[in-house]
Amino acid sequence: MRVVSGIQPTGKPHLGNYLGAIRNYVAFQDQAEASGGQSLYFLADLHAISVAHDPAALAANTREMVATLVACGLDPARSILFNQAQVPQHTELQWLLSGSARMGWLNRMTQWKDKAGKNREGASVALFTYPVLQAADVLLYQATHVPVGDDQKQHLELARDIAQKFNNDFASEAAPVFTLPDPIIPPQAARIMSLRDGAAKMSKSDPSDMSRINLTDDADTIMTKIKKAKTDPEPLPSEAKGLEGRAEAANLVGIYAVLAGTTEAQVLRRFGGQGFGAFKPALGELLIEKLAPINDRFNLLRQDVTALDTILREGAARARTLAVPTLEAAYAALGLVRG
Repeated sequence: MRVVSGIQPTGKPHLGNYLGAIRNYVAFQDQAEASGGQSLYFLADLHAISVAHDPAALAANTREMVATLVACGLDPARSILFNQAQVPQHTELQWLLSGSARMGWLNRMTQWKDKAGKNREGASVALFTYPVLQAADVLLYQATHVPVGDDQKQHLELARDIAQKFNNDFASEAAPVFTLPDPIIPPQAARIMSLRDGAAKMSKSDPSDMSRINLTDDADTIMTKIKKAKTDPEPLPSEAKGLEGRAEAANLVGIYAVLAGTTEAQVLRRFGGQGFGAFKPALGELLIEKLAPINDRFNLLRQDVTALDTILREGAARARTLAVPTLEAAYAALGLVRG
C-alpha cells in the first residue's frame, strides 16, 4: 500500500481541511505502515501558481502548512513530507504525460469550468493543465491509493485514464509503466460546510473569516464563531430525519458527531428538543478541547523556520529517490534518449 496525497498551501488551514483530509492522513499513515507500505504527503506549491498569488505569502503558507500537518500528528519520520518545487520530476512527468492526455478530457473537468468561469481565454495554461500535473503527482510514486474528496474524484479518474492510455500505447500488459491508483473516500466528514451557509463547503477562499474555524483560532475566537454560526429558530430534532432541509443545523450536528467520535443519531438523542442556545456552547467547548493541543503545537513549530525547511528538504530527497525510477521508465518507454 502506497498512499499519496497533496494539499495546497494557500490560506489558513481550517476545520474542514482537518476533518476532511488531514486527520485522515494520520490514519492512512498508520494503515500504510501496518501493510509494510509507505505514505507520501506533499505541499502542492506548483499547483498554487496556476492562479494569481503573492510569492511571499506562498512561501510563508508552505511552511505554516508543514507546521499544521506535523501538529495534527503527521510524523516526517514515518511519512514522506515535502513540497513539489523541490522534486522537479513532478513537472518532467507532467510534460511526458501531456502527450497521452487529451484536450477533450481536460475540457470536461468541472473544476476547470468553475475556476475559469466565463473568462476561459484569460485563464492560465497552468489552470487548464492542472489535472495533468495532479496525475503526475500520484503516478510518479506508483501510488496504490489516493485519498480524495467528492470534488477530486474526477481528477483521479483522469489520472487513471492517462496512465491507462500511456500503458496501452507505450508498455506491455505484463510490464506497465504506471500503477492505476484507487481512491480512498473517507466515510466521515468528507464535507464540512460553511458556518454562514450550510449549502457551501467550508473554504479558505470565503471572504468571511466567520465562515470557518481556523486551526490557528484561539478558544475565544472559536466560541464566538460557533455562537454566531447561522442556524434556524427551531430546536434540534430527536431523529436525523428531522434535519432534512436544515443544512446549517445538520452541519453543526455533523461536526459534533465527528469530533466526539459518535453518530448524529446519538448527538440528537442527547440534544434533541434543546435549542441552539444550549447546543452551540457545547459544540464550542468540544472544538476547543480537540483543537487546543493542535494549536499549541502549531504555534511552537511555526517559529522554527529552520526545522520546517529541514523537514521539507529531507522529505524531498526521499521523494526524489522514489520518483527517479518511474520517470526514467517513462522516458525509455517513449523512446527518448537519455545520457
